[in-house]
Amino acid sequence: MSTVRAINLVLPEIEVHLAGSSIDGQLILNLRTTLVDPVVKVELVGRGFLRWLEEDNPELDYHKSTACTNQALYISKSKNFNIEDGWLDSGVHSFDFQFSFPSGIPSTFTSKIGCISYCVQGTCYSRQIVLAKEERCLLLQGTAGDRRKHVKDTAPVVVEARKDVVYFCCFRHGSVILRISLEKSVFCPGETIVFKTDIANRTCKYVRKVVFAVHCIVLYSGFSSRGEQRSLEDRSEVTRLESRTDTAPFEAMRVTSALVLPKPMPVTSSLVENKIMAFRYELVGTSELPCTTSTIVGRVPIIIAVTPEHFSVEQNTMTLHENEGDISKGVSLHRDISETDPGATVSRPME
Repeated sequence: MSTVRAINLVLPEIEVHLAGSSIDGQLILNLRTTLVDPVVKVELVGRGFLRWLEEDNPELDYHKSTACTNQALYISKSKNFNIEDGWLDSGVHSFDFQFSFPSGIPSTFTSKIGCISYCVQGTCYSRQIVLAKEERCLLLQGTAGDRRKHVKDTAPVVVEARKDVVYFCCFRHGSVILRISLEKSVFCPGETIVFKTDIANRTCKYVRKVVFAVHCIVLYSGFSSRGEQRSLEDRSEVTRLESRTDTAPFEAMRVTSALVLPKPMPVTSSLVENKIMAFRYELVGTSELPCTTSTIVGRVPIIIAVTPEHFSVEQNTMTLHENEGDISKGVSLHRDISETDPGATVSRPME
C-alpha cells in the first residue's frame, strides 16, 4: 500500500490561458503515514512535435517510406517545495505555486501530423521512487510574435472568382461569378466572421448551394532519418457552413453569412516564430456548378490575431480571377435573398 493516499492539482477555472499571463495553483498531497525524505515538485511543460511519412525515392520499383520528424520545447519550468525537517506527517498537505507563460509561445494545436501541448504535472517521490503523480493539460492561446507586420486595416477585402461552363448537350455556355466581401481581414479567436457573398448565375441551371469554410494551412518543417530538412504543407477545415442559395438561371443574389472561430487557435505566424510550424488562414467559398463536374472556388486570405485592436492589416480591395476576362464589369446583381441556414441572414428579392 502506497504512503500517498491521493495527489491532486487545483488549478483556476480558466478555459483558455493567454500567453504572457500567469497561472496560480495548489498541489494537495494526502498521506496515509509519515513520509521520510520526500520530494514534492510541480512542473509546467510546453512541447511541439510533428511526424509524417513520405516516399523515400519515387524512382525505385518498390515502396519505401521515411519518417520526417521534429520537435520543439516552448516552456519548461519547475518548482521544488522545501520540506522542513525532511519529513511529512500523515494527513493533508497543500503547496502553493505560480508559473508565468512566456509571451512568444504558440497556441495549443492538434492535427494528424503535429501537435503543440501544455501541461502542469505534480509529482511526489522519495529516495528516487515515484509515489504519486498527476498531470493536467492546459489550453493556451498564443500571440503574434512580430506586431510590426500587422498595421491598421483601412479597406475591405473583396475576392471575385469566375468559372465558365459549356453544356454540350444543348450547345450552350455560361458562367458563374462568386464574389466574397469582408469589412476587415483581421480576426481574433472566438470572433464571428460576417461576410457577404454575391452570386451571379449566367447559366441555364440553378446554383443550389455554396459551402463556406475557414481553412488553416500549416507548413511543417522536419528532418528525415538522414538529417535532411523536409517540409510539408497541410490544409484542414477550422469551421464550416453550408448555405442553400437556389440562384435561378440568369439571376443574381446576395447572401450574408457568419462563421464563428473557435478558441484557442494558432495565430498567423511564420516558422521563425513557432520553430517547427507556420500558420496562415483562408476563408473559402465553394460551389458545384450545375450539371457539370466543375466547381467554383473563391479564397479570401485572412489573418488571425489575438485582439482586433492590437493586430490589423491594411490592404486594398483585391480581385482574383480564376479565368481570363474582365468579370468586374457588366455584372448585374439585382436580387438579395433570404437564407434559412444557421449563420446566414436573408432578405426577400429586391427588384
